Amino acid sequence: MQVGRKPCWRQLQASFFRLLCLIPTGFPVRSVDMQRTTDNITIRQGDTAIIRCYVDDKVSRVAWLNRSNIIFAGQDKWSLDPRVDLVTKGQLEYSLRIQKVDVYDEGSYTCSIQTKQKPKTSHVYLIVQVPASIYKVSEDVIVNEGSNVTLSCLASGRPDPIITWRLLNPSAEPLDGEEFLDIIGIMRNQRVDTMVNYPPAIQKIQSSETPVGRMGMLQCDANAVPKPEFEWFRDDKKMTNTQTINIQMLGSTTILVFSNVTEEDYGNYTCVATNRLGNQNANVFLYRPGTGRDINSSSCVSQSLWLVGACIAFLFFKC
Repeated sequence: MQVGRKPCWRQLQASFFRLLCLIPTGFPVRSVDMQRTTDNITIRQGDTAIIRCYVDDKVSRVAWLNRSNIIFAGQDKWSLDPRVDLVTKGQLEYSLRIQKVDVYDEGSYTCSIQTKQKPKTSHVYLIVQVPASIYKVSEDVIVNEGSNVTLSCLASGRPDPIITWRLLNPSAEPLDGEEFLDIIGIMRNQRVDTMVNYPPAIQKIQSSETPVGRMGMLQCDANAVPKPEFEWFRDDKKMTNTQTINIQMLGSTTILVFSNVTEEDYGNYTCVATNRLGNQNANVFLYRPGTGRDINSSSCVSQSLWLVGACIAFLFFKC
């Protein structure tokens, strides 16, 4: 969850032009206490929001509401959303946690407290931001010298991204243009050759249904510019290489290899892809055969041969 806005720049680099998109990233969210009547909090799509509410021993009843809908009444959950739960510390905290926040979670939330004297409420408005993404940009163009050229860059995000064009020279001033840039009388040294920087987007995950004693592999593919770095986690613990577990990096792919699967290896693993523009994660599963789970409509048998060969070769040379 985030509060406020902090600008960072996503760059579209060219031999003559550079495109910059302003992307809000934000800060950790603020707590909400009952001495404030209203508060706004801002969070990035996909993050976890914790809307805090503090109480004391004088409180007889407490509830969370979203608009007019009851989410929690005391410890009783009224919402059917599995992403929503309570964060409590004894009788002093009654906070609402929303995992994997999406745009439809945006809106007003109310912590309602009943005391012997009078009821108290704290109203919080949750704002959800969506990272800016360039979804269409001009390709290379061939024109006669002296012709007019229009370049385009289309981006989406929430709030709307700010698009700025400028010459590649660091000292150059921004050019007039937003989604479209008009170049009047282009010269021969003004060739447009674009490379777009963007945060990681996980394109494919591969879970595995592997029996005990066999080799298992979990795969995670991500596209990003600059090239993404990968990490693997189980619960909140970062995975590292051991005698039986090996993490391999093959370009835009990472593979978590279990040389000899044991009962303790079965479970949920998280692949995290990161570059300087952001990160994305995905859950990948190592299953016991016969559980009947859907592992992305595929199993370890269907993994591409080049990945299997790479893993076997690595293990062979390691030995």
